[in-house]
Amino acid sequence: MSTEDYEKIYFNQGRLSGRFRIADSGLGWKPAKSAGTANSLADKIKPYLLPSEEISTVQWSKGCKGFELRINTKNRGIVQLDGFAAEDLPNLKSEFSKRFNASIDSIPHSVRGWNWGKFNIERNEMKFSVNGIPSFEIPYKRINNTNLTSKNEIAVEFKNNDEEYQPAGDELVEMRFYVPDYVIDDEEEYDEENEGETGEANDEENEGETGEANDEEMDVENKSDVDEETEKSPEVEKSAAQLFYEELKENADVGENSGDIIASFEEIFFVTPRGRYDIDIYKDSIRLRGKTYEYKLQTKQIQRIFSVPAGDESNHNIVLSIDPPLRQGQTTYPSLVLQFNANEEIQKTLSISDEEYENHYKDILMKEYDSLAHVVVSHVLKGVANKKVIVPGSYQSTYGLTCLPCAYKANQGYIYPLEKSFLFLNKPPLYIQYSDINLITISRAGESSSSSKSFDLSIVLRNNAGVYNFSNIPKEDQQSLQAHLKSKNLKVKNEDEEQKLLLKKTLNGQDDDIMGSEEDDDSDDVDFDLSAAEKENEDSDLSEEYDSNAEGADSDVARDSDLDDDIANDEDLEDDNKSEISDAENEPPKKKTKN
Repeated sequence: MSTEDYEKIYFNQGRLSGRFRIADSGLGWKPAKSAGTANSLADKIKPYLLPSEEISTVQWSKGCKGFELRINTKNRGIVQLDGFAAEDLPNLKSEFSKRFNASIDSIPHSVRGWNWGKFNIERNEMKFSVNGIPSFEIPYKRINNTNLTSKNEIAVEFKNNDEEYQPAGDELVEMRFYVPDYVIDDEEEYDEENEGETGEANDEENEGETGEANDEEMDVENKSDVDEETEKSPEVEKSAAQLFYEELKENADVGENSGDIIASFEEIFFVTPRGRYDIDIYKDSIRLRGKTYEYKLQTKQIQRIFSVPAGDESNHNIVLSIDPPLRQGQTTYPSLVLQFNANEEIQKTLSISDEEYENHYKDILMKEYDSLAHVVVSHVLKGVANKKVIVPGSYQSTYGLTCLPCAYKANQGYIYPLEKSFLFLNKPPLYIQYSDINLITISRAGESSSSSKSFDLSIVLRNNAGVYNFSNIPKEDQQSLQAHLKSKNLKVKNEDEEQKLLLKKTLNGQDDDIMGSEEDDDSDDVDFDLSAAEKENEDSDLSEEYDSNAEGADSDVARDSDLDDDIANDEDLEDDNKSEISDAENEPPKKKTKN
């Protein structure tokens, strides 16, 4: 059996190229593996095979990496093969015509850049055309969800977490369309009813001219017809956007019929995003249906499930960590917070057959539930998402709670010290793993701040990833929280305790300085002790004083006689001064002269 191969062909706009093969049995594509690499992306992507009987139509157009071959299948959607050269078209036409009896149509694309045109809902894709020329196509299998955001606007969300789809770079996650026109559903039937009613009314008017009884009957019938018209007219009116949304939802397989529902829960209250939603749980996806908006998430998006009691003790919260997060326009929701009455009980039977339950869900789910509402919902989510449910650990506050009231920025909430992480509820929900924490600082917790009844907690992440500041935590829980954090081998810094230690060290240092100065004074006193040499000098002085034969004795005696003479002269001077003072005192005071 002969085959035709093409190298460096990209499958469904993926990032990896591969080999495309044409055979009598169908088409095949396999990613190319680089030599000497293991566990690469190519190993995770499975080869694609398309049987010949699945081929419906084939189109040739300009692509991103050359020319593209678009194959419309009967049951497998759209297959896109990009990377062909222009000279490959004649050979491809020959191969498809000979092997599959299918022709290849060359389709141009509009490059005007207009953002208004016409949408066509086709078998496997929705096509946007400008002046009858296709501008772009959106395969249904790439659509994750669609919503009617306003009376004339439709939002289409695209899948971005499909393992089979490996985008080459940045990709589009949402597109919105504005549909301005209005139509009336079943307009022809409505016009026929109006014509029939008005005709009957005219006949009755003509006949009523002959008698008063007929006039009364005519009035009654006319009133009833008018009432029926006013009741029917608002029910049949629908906007073009509503009709387009319903048709797209049905063709893209994003509605209620997308698989068999395992379980459904009605009117569940969500704190984030706020509102009441009906939850439909499928095998691979979960759909949230609200009054104004709907969300759809894949079960693979659920990373963690928390089940924690609320701070008021009357409610219970279930938190779902989602990656990638849900989107509503520019708003993202990385966490979903469900709230239940703590004492509410429900009975639920799974909406699956006994055979399917025995084959797929026997070990992870129960066929029937009769327990608390939050226990039932968390157990079903655990089985579908294949994730453990994280519950509070051994920590308890002064009042026996598993959480502490606090404030994050301007938002009041509760922080849960779990076994391996912190969890903050409610706005915004925060999840902080202990392994990501570099330092925890406790401030305003000592006696110096006794006037305050709360303390602050600052969490510094590793690698400069950020800082989370929580305030207004009750001071009576400071010791228990600090002990819990130290038991998890976290680095905890208490600013007040460090200030006390610093002050104590400072005071101890001053005492040491005082004691040291006293010791210095004692050492100075020791320096005044006479040494042996000084004692010898003292002995020599004494010998000079009492020994008449000592050298220099005559000079000392002369000096003594001179001192005696000086003293006598000083006494004479003092007598003269005294006499002068006494004479001055005896003289009368002189009168002041006027100038």
